[in-house]
Amino acid sequence: MKIQHPILAALFLAPALVLAEPTLIKDVAYLAPDRAEKLDVYLPTPPAAGKLSPAVVWIHGGGWTGGTKNEARAKEICGTLTNAGYVAVSIDYRLGAGAWPTCLLDCKNAVRFLRAHASEYHVDLARIAVAGGSAGGHLALMVGFTTDKKGLEPDAPYPGVSSAVRCVIDMYGPTDLLTRKETTPNGEPTPMRKLMGSSRTVFGATTEDDPLLVAASPVTHAAKGCPPVLVLHGHADPTVDFTQSEELVRVLTERGVEHEAVFLDGIGHTFDWETWNKKPLPRDLRPVALAFLEKNLSAKK
Repeated sequence: MKIQHPILAALFLAPALVLAEPTLIKDVAYLAPDRAEKLDVYLPTPPAAGKLSPAVVWIHGGGWTGGTKNEARAKEICGTLTNAGYVAVSIDYRLGAGAWPTCLLDCKNAVRFLRAHASEYHVDLARIAVAGGSAGGHLALMVGFTTDKKGLEPDAPYPGVSSAVRCVIDMYGPTDLLTRKETTPNGEPTPMRKLMGSSRTVFGATTEDDPLLVAASPVTHAAKGCPPVLVLHGHADPTVDFTQSEELVRVLTERGVEHEAVFLDGIGHTFDWETWNKKPLPRDLRPVALAFLEKNLSAKK
């Protein structure tokens, strides 16, 4: 699939016309021709001649049934990334009834897209990460933990192209679909298990403990050799209980997976790296996320 775009042509073929500001290319096809879902490409100021940029795939949330690549959170995070010299893509993917595992395969195809078009976007093939929020955090973990897993790798449209990533940023994503808890309005987990309405519609589960839910849980696949993980979660999250991230951290520790975790007191769901509910976070997460990416996407690593 060859991308034709006048801005890209100016960017890479005519140095005199290089734009000084990051560039956004909207609605780029990255899946099979019969798929409506697209991605947006955020390009930083072009690197010096002969240099390649690291890249990050951003996956939106929405409970696997809604959400969009155009969300405000994606724009803030992808903007932060491009300002730091990263190529970023924000993707739409299969949603709703029967979306699993196609939604995961779509996310992996976004990674493959970057590799297949690395020369156009000046992307370093070896320095790609994945990040996501809520359901997108779940999918980001699954991308990172299931490389080459039978039945969880797409056959097309990039045969032979790797979906492996160097690191993962998980923001308040479900990590164990069997242990997710009900919460009080202020995010305090209760003893009651939360049965997700999407379990049957999205994942095709027929019982509370269906093996399909086990196979779709990131904690199931966490193992030594998985890429490093940065976990970000609020202690007042009423949508995804923070004990999901605590469980992930425990499993990663037990299985020898490198990780970092930041829990924010008084903060709920759907924060970005700077704000929650249009107010500044008690801790600016931009330095945290960028330091994690710099460490794990270093050209020397």
